[in-house]
Amino acid sequence: MSYSTRAEVRDMVKDDALNAIIGDTFIEDPAEREELVSPIIDAAIADADAEIDGYLAKRYAVPLAPAPRVINKFSKDIAVYNLFSRIGIDEGTDQKTYLNRYNAAIKFLTLVAEGTVSIGTETEDPASAAAGGFKVKSNSRLFTREKMRGM
Repeated sequence: MSYSTRAEVRDMVKDDALNAIIGDTFIEDPAEREELVSPIIDAAIADADAEIDGYLAKRYAVPLAPAPRVINKFSKDIAVYNLFSRIGIDEGTDQKTYLNRYNAAIKFLTLVAEGTVSIGTETEDPASAAAGGFKVKSNSRLFTREKMRGM
């Protein structure tokens, strides 16, 4: 199960960028172009999902089912970055947006892995978990004021 679909990722990529992603040759026929780019998009999604799972596996059972919307969003952003990184991202153009989105996704996933940010899949209310407190188990005290008196 993927966190994003081919159609979602394809919608984020402009038509004129497809030829560059596919390779050096220009393909005029849209159907042929879509046929060639589909496996590339699927590979980019699989790589993105594997990267996301790498961060989330520390705290959650992966793959997530159903995936929260934030994970869907970052899966699309990372997959589009993967597509454009095949040809090199020119930071002087609008392609820098893909790099910025990728960096934001990685920063978010790092915070999730550290436990600083939640992705909202916990079944228990965090407030009720905090109200329960915690327990500490230790041995009884060896030295007390009463035992030490008169020594």
